[in-house]
Amino acid sequence: MARILLVDDDPDFVEAVAAILEGKGHEVVKAYDGDEGLEKVKEERPDLIVLDVMMPRMDGYAVCKELKADPQYRSIPVLLLTAVAAKIPTTRYTQQMGMETEADDYIDKPVEPEELVKRVEALLGK
Repeated sequence: MARILLVDDDPDFVEAVAAILEGKGHEVVKAYDGDEGLEKVKEERPDLIVLDVMMPRMDGYAVCKELKADPQYRSIPVLLLTAVAAKIPTTRYTQQMGMETEADDYIDKPVEPEELVKRVEALLGK
């Protein structure tokens, strides 16, 4: 069983994804913005982080960059969730920013639950 940190500012999305992952036998730790996500990484030492990009206060790119720059947390796989591809014309986010974060994988929102589980388990090496 893996401990997965789920960081997203949409509580409904967090609950839905947590239910799916818990149904697969994983423990899910929840955070609702980037700052809280970083705190939880330090407290919980998750096996994997599912991280939304577009969040208030500290976005997913900034969180990912900080984690990958820290030798203590660099090895934790990060799966970025992004609606960015659809929103690039209307936001300050770009595909390039995603590539620069060293995320281990990224998946577009809206995401199919089966696809999310497949990506999570691939990153966990199952």
